[in-house]
Amino acid sequence: METNKKRQIAILGSTGSIGTQTLQVVEEHPECFEVYALTANQRVDELIVQARKFCPEAVVIGDDTKYEYLKEALSDLPIKVYAGYDSICQIVEAQPIDVVVTAMVGFSGLRPTIVAIKAGKAIALANKETMVVAGELINELANEYRVPILPVDSEHSAIFQCLAGEMHNKIEKIILTASGGPFRTFTKEQLEKVTKEQALRHPNWSMGAKITIDSATMMNKGLEVIEAKWLFGIGAEDIEVIVHPQSVVHSMVQFVDGAVKAQLGTPDMRLPIMYALSYPQRLDTKWDRLDFGKIGQLTFEKPDLERFPCLRHAYDALTMGGNMPCVVNAANEVCVSAFLNERIAFTDISRLIERAMQSAEYKLKPTLDDYIATDCEVRKMVETWI
Repeated sequence: METNKKRQIAILGSTGSIGTQTLQVVEEHPECFEVYALTANQRVDELIVQARKFCPEAVVIGDDTKYEYLKEALSDLPIKVYAGYDSICQIVEAQPIDVVVTAMVGFSGLRPTIVAIKAGKAIALANKETMVVAGELINELANEYRVPILPVDSEHSAIFQCLAGEMHNKIEKIILTASGGPFRTFTKEQLEKVTKEQALRHPNWSMGAKITIDSATMMNKGLEVIEAKWLFGIGAEDIEVIVHPQSVVHSMVQFVDGAVKAQLGTPDMRLPIMYALSYPQRLDTKWDRLDFGKIGQLTFEKPDLERFPCLRHAYDALTMGGNMPCVVNAANEVCVSAFLNERIAFTDISRLIERAMQSAEYKLKPTLDDYIATDCEVRKMVETWI
């Protein structure tokens, strides 16, 4: 990368798992990156610690009741302090910003991403729900404003890396790998009794609570299937999911000649984050390397859609198109929150999502307003069932 121009980074959701690991990447390469803005929704104390350490130009707290507390805590520093969701959307327009890391959780990441694209900022996309809910709209805007969408999800980053230098060669299929989560070998009866504590113990990855539960239900892989369609322009029938418990092969691409390219690495989210920030260059790191002698075996198996129906729901939503992925996403967000609050059982998540798909109003050609209305309608509907 150019040594005379540091990339100015805005991190939406800086106190979450992806946000904190993005800051580790910045810390590892201060000659390449500089933090321009940090935003958080609720975690004001963590945001204060980050702001004091990285001295960004601005910070935003989504919960405006915490504004005075945040402002007072940073009053001795020349940092601009803002509050509220609208301020999160506005900060991404700041002229010096080069890359916006969208690490907010869920549907809330959609509007700030749209604003950032319209402001001409490169998007390091960690908020998969943005593409799940409104992939067609995001692609149209990215093309119109000539903005790159750089995937941060380990699987989509792997595909992106496999496609480097292959852009004019035809893809036969994309193979998304899944760890299978903590319940890969559980029976249907065992899944009925899964606890929150069990579901939050992922065998390979360190992630936030929402994505960890999504991984346990395999909805996370379903959302990634939908995201892959929009990121790489490929149909649902050409996206395969394969369970790979070791999480060493992060995903693969099969070309029309039968050749398969895979991207391998340790299960460390900092690698795809850094690739998105530094693309097209690779930066050196001191992080752990793969030791194939210690790994021994890599295994693969087909997912069981009977025990993990969330993955099937996602494929069905993608096939239906329109606002159906938005329906699935909204229902899932409500259900995961309810499960984390111990209001529903683990297996109720997939049941309620299926019910929402059958009950919500279907729109084949939704507008942004339609997406927002669908999200609101489905959340209320599922909440009444709970």
